[in-house]
Amino acid sequence: MRFILILLTFFTATGTSVAQQGTLKGKVTDKATGEAIIGAVVFVKGTGKGTSTDYEGNYTLGLATGIHNVTVTFLSYKPSENTGITITPGQPAILNVQLEDNSTELQGVEIIATRQTNTELAVLQTIRNSEVVVSGVSGEQIVKSMDRDAAETVKRIPGVTILNDKYVVIRGMNQRYNTVLLNNALTPSTEPDQKAFSFDVLPTSVIDRIMIYKNGSPELPGEFGGGIVKINTKNVVDENKTTIGVSGSFRVGTTFQNFLSDTKSSTDFLGFDNGMRAIPAAIPAHISGNAMQGEQQPYGSLFKNSWAPKSLTALPDLRIAAGINRMFAVESIKFSTVSALSLSNTQTITEGTRNGYGAYDTNTGTSAAQFRYNDKIYAGSARVGVVSNWSARLSNNHKLEFRNLFNQLGTNEVLYREGIDFTNDAQRQRNYSLRYESRSIYTGQLQGTHELNNANTTLTWTGGYNYTWRNEPDYRRLRTADDENDGQYRIMYQPIVSLQDAGRFYADLQEQGVMANAQVEHRFAATDSTAENAPKIRVGFYAERKNRDYTSRFFTFSPANNDTFDKSLELLPIGEVFAPEHFNASTGWKLLEDNNPQNNYKAYNTYLAGFISGATPITANLSVSGGVRVEHNNQELKTVTFDGTPINRSNPVLSILPSANITYTLTPRAMLRTGASISVNRPEFREIAPAPYFDFTNLLEVTGNPTLQVATIYNGDLRYEFYPNPTELLSIGAFYKHFSKPIETVFENTSGGRSITFANARNAYSYGLEAEVRKSLLDVSENSFIQNLTLVLNAALVQSEVELTPEYASFQPGKRPMVGQSPYVVNTGIYYQNDDRQLQFNVLYNIIGKRIFAAGTFRNPSVYEMPRHQVDLSVTKGIGKHLELKAGIQDLLNQKTRLVRDSDSNDKITSGDDAFREFNKGQYSTLGITYKF
Repeated sequence: MRFILILLTFFTATGTSVAQQGTLKGKVTDKATGEAIIGAVVFVKGTGKGTSTDYEGNYTLGLATGIHNVTVTFLSYKPSENTGITITPGQPAILNVQLEDNSTELQGVEIIATRQTNTELAVLQTIRNSEVVVSGVSGEQIVKSMDRDAAETVKRIPGVTILNDKYVVIRGMNQRYNTVLLNNALTPSTEPDQKAFSFDVLPTSVIDRIMIYKNGSPELPGEFGGGIVKINTKNVVDENKTTIGVSGSFRVGTTFQNFLSDTKSSTDFLGFDNGMRAIPAAIPAHISGNAMQGEQQPYGSLFKNSWAPKSLTALPDLRIAAGINRMFAVESIKFSTVSALSLSNTQTITEGTRNGYGAYDTNTGTSAAQFRYNDKIYAGSARVGVVSNWSARLSNNHKLEFRNLFNQLGTNEVLYREGIDFTNDAQRQRNYSLRYESRSIYTGQLQGTHELNNANTTLTWTGGYNYTWRNEPDYRRLRTADDENDGQYRIMYQPIVSLQDAGRFYADLQEQGVMANAQVEHRFAATDSTAENAPKIRVGFYAERKNRDYTSRFFTFSPANNDTFDKSLELLPIGEVFAPEHFNASTGWKLLEDNNPQNNYKAYNTYLAGFISGATPITANLSVSGGVRVEHNNQELKTVTFDGTPINRSNPVLSILPSANITYTLTPRAMLRTGASISVNRPEFREIAPAPYFDFTNLLEVTGNPTLQVATIYNGDLRYEFYPNPTELLSIGAFYKHFSKPIETVFENTSGGRSITFANARNAYSYGLEAEVRKSLLDVSENSFIQNLTLVLNAALVQSEVELTPEYASFQPGKRPMVGQSPYVVNTGIYYQNDDRQLQFNVLYNIIGKRIFAAGTFRNPSVYEMPRHQVDLSVTKGIGKHLELKAGIQDLLNQKTRLVRDSDSNDKITSGDDAFREFNKGQYSTLGITYKF
């Protein structure tokens, strides 16, 4: 911490004292007509310092004092070379430029270039030219932060927050209401118990830009409530370049501390298990309880005795990244490729509490405590990310792109829990869990873009394949109790299969998907077919088939014979109690398996969509777009209920989804947008599958609901946008959504608040206001330090209300906020950039309002996630042409994440409400070095 602050102070002092700055101002006009030229590029020759003219042709550029050569360019005009421009502090220099038309010299010249899409200017142009309400963040802005993955990045976008460090919440709506596109292909759900794409699998090093579309359009998927997230990986090459970066990170409370770890396989450092944790091959496919009485082989002895975690010292986190950009040609075909490899190894110690309560007593105003536990979670993660994107320009009108993304993430986690169980005579307990989880995701697309009919028509087609694999081998759970209060802890066990005691859980989820889509856009303007406001019509289709196979097995150890069991085994250390020699038919352990057929399921989804849309200007200032999208979706589930009854669900649903958007240009700098659309929200496979999953960390069991229905959403948006210049934005918007049969995460009506499922409410609505500001401070002060600052601020205020079905309304108030909805979101950042000194630093701030983690029932009140302030700092300093140093602190304040139970069910969190779970992850400091060849 002290090192980072010293470094920041030094760099700032260097930037302000050595490089005094002044200002160059002026206006760029057409020499013949005198009209202002919008978007002309003004730059200092031989440097990366430059800007663009605004909508009145004006520009302002902060420059170091001294003499500069300034060039002004714009397409179809002759460049203007201006030498010997003297910049002095305090008094701005004026350079007005008249550009001369160069159209006669351009006859017969073809200009072939690759459009840059990852800059802040490009993202703002996309927002301005979009037919729908959209927000975004550029790769250029991502680089300025210390964000390590897409989850940390998207929370910088207006109205966006992150749940559990990996799920995106848009406009306060639960992550299940979002659709994610990766390079224009729908992504699979990466979680077994959530309808969500886990954004932490995408490292920021591969991201070109992230755009979030908040209103419907026929070209976009019809399933969304909060928004549609489009992630594009890097695919632009403007030079041959090789980069290598290495960074190390220090986490307060973790680094150099004692760290517990599960036994590792030889491939854990690559993010996957080599089979060491797999079920022993000799274990049969099914084990009946009666077969384990001693007559047959004691299968329990075949399992590895891997119950005791190992003690290590947590080393600093390490990240390595390499990138290669190349351009080459084979005869007339021009190729480019972007390849990136990232490796990381990180460790985290999370300390916190997990508490449980009985029913709320209205007379005393309290809830009886069921248990109070103090937790330490030791998590070590390894990630390997690979991107390989290729493009081939076959001719000026035909291009092919082949994109590949693979990410492997493995997490080794040990939970040590100590506390009191008040339901069992204030019994002292020490509990443990050891788990390993690996997640693999591959997505690849081949895309073609073809300009036809003299560039009046564009054909785009894509074929893609997705593969997701989530493996959770050998999730061990164990509880011990000090019954006599003498410091001796005995192993707890049950005569039947238990979710908490002496158990081993294995789960495997594999999902594959193939997709194809195509779109034809025809522009009718004869004079300028490429104009953004040219009348156009689009038709297209999207087809996708997904298959999922989920299998799980759960085993428990129990005495083979209660009458002759050797009780001394209960007091052995956890590393010895289940040794192979302790499995026998008389004095030792036996193995039980939960043979519930609901533990496995197969699911299939067939999605077909077609659309037709158009866009046209009505007047010089008014343009409209819209159309209709028709989607047919059939979701199939095959499993068996607990009593053996087969479930063969087939749920074909046809959805007709119209949408319309209107844009009115108030002035050359300002516009007003409005839009309306209908969308749907379908259940995810896991939400309809009755297979149970027990989360030992949160002490919650999750089960699906086969009766879930598709939700319908009616969306309306209104937004005002003002662009002071091409790199600045001010927008204010409002939205309203009405939900029919919304799907929510709720507690089941069981004692103890230990079970979560999914249910349709009757109706819901959500409305809110959003604001975004991107403002350079170049023109607000003569101070060189202030001139290099840029302010980014976005905020949202959201209100929602759910009308419950009679089933759930009898257990809780008839109305409440939607699950996962935050009443407010604030993200802000101050960015300092001095290109002359190769220095930049940033201060970023984020906070969200309280939101429901899980909705309550009669016996189990709702649990809320409370607000926490987060501040991040980062500083980057270039040294010469090739070397770059980067340092930062994330979560400077290190405030607790708090889940609080609304004990009195009054939709307010006060000091009288009870803590459900609280934890700290620790302040995180990083220092890295990057070398560019």
